[in-house]
Parts: sequence; structure tokens; C-alpha cells
Amino acid sequence: MLLFHLKKLIGNLMMPLPMLLLLMGLALSLLWFTRWQKSGKIILSLSWLLLLLLSLQPIADRLLRPLESDYMTYRGNEPIDYIVVLGGGYTFNPDWAPSSNLLNNSLPRVTEGVRLYLAHPGSKMVFTGGRGANTLSSAATAARVAESLGVPSSDIVMLESPLDTEQEAEQVAKLVGQQPFLLVTSANHLPRAMVFFTALGLHPIPAPANQLAISSPLNIWDRVMPSAMFLGHSERAVYETLGRLWQRLKSSNNSASEQE
Repeated sequence: MLLFHLKKLIGNLMMPLPMLLLLMGLALSLLWFTRWQKSGKIILSLSWLLLLLLSLQPIADRLLRPLESDYMTYRGNEPIDYIVVLGGGYTFNPDWAPSSNLLNNSLPRVTEGVRLYLAHPGSKMVFTGGRGANTLSSAATAARVAESLGVPSSDIVMLESPLDTEQEAEQVAKLVGQQPFLLVTSANHLPRAMVFFTALGLHPIPAPANQLAISSPLNIWDRVMPSAMFLGHSERAVYETLGRLWQRLKSSNNSASEQE
């Protein structure tokens, strides 16, 4: 658990906004309290410029699009017993509408899962994700949203112990065995998730949700004005790139250990 929290802390600090704010803080400290004026000016200027660029749609979506292009929206009709929806960001407030408790990428994953459930009568929806600082697990929170959209509780399975994608794959393996299943997660996260699942000998069918990189025409002001939304797109690109690097590093270390 400690390693998991440490990984999340370091990962969050490496996201564009926290990292650039830290660099700006360093630059301001140099300008105010040291003689390193030129260094402070350079760091502050570059940090500001990078924050601006990462907040522009053409740049943000150019970074994100390659991560989302591996798999197309699933429109198949082959028989499926399980639809696995991976967990994401959430909170829990019983006074809110159920869907309001799913944050960022989580709600599009659940709604895509429900769409696929309706297209495959007799299937089961599987929600994954453990408990964080909330009274309910990520899986239970997502399941409540699915129930509010008409999915009966008898068709819902919750895997509430996993804390990350690798653990989700391990828990799903115990449930589905060797039979094919639909794997629903964000389009930018899906390639990394597929690696974890196939490494265990599973047979996931990719079903991307929550595509973010915009390729359709936009108004000129949407393309040239910096936006927190597009900064979020850049953040997803950085997050998944770091995730893939970590995944490859772990895989290389495991292979080296096995050879020894």
C-alpha cells in the first residue's frame, strides 16, 4: 500500500501543472532571494511558455491522439458473457446524483459499458477498483451508476480489491478464465491495459471509451485560446506515456530476474 501511494504521489508531481508550478516557484525564489537572476528569468519564461503550449488544442491533441488511435469503437455482436469496466477517478456523496460521483474518465467508461451491456443481452457487467479515501469502492460507486441507468444488480459483479490496472487484470483473470470478454476503459489507457491483461493469457476484446483528442473541425477561438480542458488532454498524454514507460521498465526487470 505504501508503494502504491508513493507511486501515485510521484506520478502526480510529474504531471504538467504541478511540475510547471514547481519550476515557476523555483524561478521566483531565484529572482527574489538570490543573485541568479538570469537563471530565474529563463526558468520562469520557459515554464510559462510550456504551460501555454500544453493548454492549446492543436498541441494537446497532437500529443494525445497517438495514444488513442490503436483501437476503434467496438460495434461487434459476437456472444459475450462479461463486460469488464475498469475503475477510475471517483468520490462519494450520497446526496449527489449517482453519476456525479464518477470523476474525469470514469463516467464515460460506465456509460459505454452500459451501452455494450444493452447490446449483449444475458451478459454481466464487471466493475473493478478498490477503496481510496471514500466510504465506497470505485467498483461499488460505478455499479450504483449502472443500476441508476437500468442495469439490474443481478447482472453486476464488483471486484473491490484492485488498486491499479495490473491488480485489476489479476482479479479479472480469476473470474473470467480463458473466455473472451469486452474490456472497457479510456481510449488512451486501453493499450496499456491490454498489455497487462494479455500478459496473463487472457483474451480481452478492446472497447475504448472516453476518446478525447478532437479531430473534427473547431471554431478558431477554440484552437488558439489556452484552455484548462486541453491542458487536461496534455496531462493524460503525459500520464499514459509515463505509465507505459513504467510498465516496460517493470517488464524488463521481471525478465532479467527470471533469467537470473
